[in-house]
Amino acid sequence: MYRTLKAEKITETIEALARRVSERFPGSGLWYVCSDLVALSRQTADRVIEVTRPHWGLRCALALVQIATLAVLFLLLQFAATLKGSDELSDFLQGFDAAISLAIFIGGSAFFVWTFEARWKRTNALKALHELRSIVHVIDMHQLTKDPSMLGAARVSSSPERNMTPFELMRYLDYCSEMLSLTAKLAALYAERISDPVVVDTVGDIERLTSALSAKIWQKISMVQQLEGREMPLPFARPQP
Repeated sequence: MYRTLKAEKITETIEALARRVSERFPGSGLWYVCSDLVALSRQTADRVIEVTRPHWGLRCALALVQIATLAVLFLLLQFAATLKGSDELSDFLQGFDAAISLAIFIGGSAFFVWTFEARWKRTNALKALHELRSIVHVIDMHQLTKDPSMLGAARVSSSPERNMTPFELMRYLDYCSEMLSLTAKLAALYAERISDPVVVDTVGDIERLTSALSAKIWQKISMVQQLEGREMPLPFARPQP
């Protein structure tokens, strides 16, 4: 039970994180993003089940085509055994050649139907992974202006709002890092259930992206830890004419 990811456990963790963000930063943009991540995690749990569910309609159609092809070939072979004259045998060989061509065409069609299910699953998984990649960039946008080097620095009228204390800034950045990690775990659900190489590579790209962004965030947290004793909000300075 501890060797596979559980979608419901990931959702519970994201819901707990959303409550923490709401209590610490009520009504903030980060809370709205985290709430959207909760909804996306619930959708992911349903989508993973839907994507991995076998399509029995396609599989039954493929089985019927294969059975019909084998039955036709078997009947042709039985008919060939009853032929004795050379003229009849020549006509049969011409018909048999056409039957072989038809069997090859049917086999190619069966292969297309067989791979269609895998391609359908891949397409749906890639669409879902694109949504996860998008929310990763949204999370990164929310921490982009949280620059520890500007703590206590003078501001101009166009400067972003920086009214957090060092402790609040650390908590904000830590929440961003957790959201990135949990988003990567949602993406890993697809790689765990689908062995398609394109899906696995896409999940790996998302994991590398979230790891790189988390490393950048933790560099900021390390800078804030050096300023932990400064609890004053940032001053505001208007630009000089």
